[in-house]
Amino acid sequence: MANRNEKIKEILHDLGARFLSLNGNGSSLITVTGVNLTRDGKYATILFTVFPDSFEKTALEFAKRKRSEFKEYIKENSRLGRIPQMDFALDSGEKNRQKIDNLLNQG
Repeated sequence: MANRNEKIKEILHDLGARFLSLNGNGSSLITVTGVNLTRDGKYATILFTVFPDSFEKTALEFAKRKRSEFKEYIKENSRLGRIPQMDFALDSGEKNRQKIDNLLNQG
């Protein structure tokens, strides 16, 4: 079961990146950094970062507005039988890692 969930996460990661790239307006760079999938596979959250940081709120609102379209995109571009309930979130872990890297590189 864990292997199946890993495969689903890979598919959702790839489709999430393509979907956001195709539907974004190009004013910011949105990078999908990960996918959280519940053990039962019913809920998935696409994690992403935004550059520049000033567009984070706008990008998150955009992604959340596009959830139903993203679900349709998954149906059309994958062979997943049961598509999880989808959500989007900013990847704060990646942002914290970048801050730590910057601090370490300054010293």
